Amino acid sequence: MNEARRVFNYFTNNLDRIYGYTMEHLILIAIAISLSVVLWVSLGVLLRNNKKMANGVMGVGSFVMSVPSVALYGILISIPGLGLSRQSAVLALVLYSMLPILRNVYVALNEVDKNILEAAKGMGMSETQILRKVQLPLALPVILAGVRVATVMMVGIGTLAVYIGERNLGVLIEQGLTRSRSDMIITGALLVTVFVVIIDFFIGWLEKTVVSKGIQSEEVSQSGGEN
Repeated sequence: MNEARRVFNYFTNNLDRIYGYTMEHLILIAIAISLSVVLWVSLGVLLRNNKKMANGVMGVGSFVMSVPSVALYGILISIPGLGLSRQSAVLALVLYSMLPILRNVYVALNEVDKNILEAAKGMGMSETQILRKVQLPLALPVILAGVRVATVMMVGIGTLAVYIGERNLGVLIEQGLTRSRSDMIITGALLVTVFVVIIDFFIGWLEKTVVSKGIQSEEVSQSGGEN
C-alpha cells in the first residue's frame, strides 16, 4: 500500500515532466512507424512477385530481429553522422519493424484469391489497377496486423533509446534503476504499458472500421462494374 502511495505521489508531483517524456516517446514512435509503413509496405509491394528476393530480404529482417536492441543502438551510434541522436533511435526502430510489416505485406498480397484476380483481369483492369483496387484492400487487414505488431514492439524498444540520448519514458526507468527508486521504475513501466494498450486498441479499432469500410466499398464498385 505504501509503494502504491509513493508511485501515486511521484506521478502527481511530476506531471509536467512525465507529460514531456510521454510526448517525446509519442513523437519517436510516430516518426518511426510512419517511415516504416512507407518503406516496408512499398518494398513488400515491389517484391510481391519475386519470392527469391523477398525471402532474402525477410532473412535480413529476421537477422535484425535477433540482434539485441542495446547492441543495435551501439552499432548505429558508431556510424559517422548518426552518433547519439534521434536519427539512430528512429533507424533502429525502422529496422526492427522490417520483418513484421514486410512479411505481412508479402504474404497478404500473395494470398489474395486467384479467382478474384482473374476476374479483375477479365474486367480489363491493368496490373496497377488490380493492385490498388483489389489486392491492397483485401490485404489490408493482414498488413495492419503487421503494423500493429511493429508499433507495439517499438514502444518497448524505444524506452532503451534513453541510452543514446532520447528523453522519453525510458528516462524514468533508467533513473529509477540508477537511484534505486522503485516509484520511478513502476511509474515508467506502467506508463509504457498503458501506451502499448492504447496503441494496440487504436490500431485494432482502425482495422475493424477503416478496413471493413474499404472492403465493402470495393465490393460495391466491383459489383457495379459487373453490371
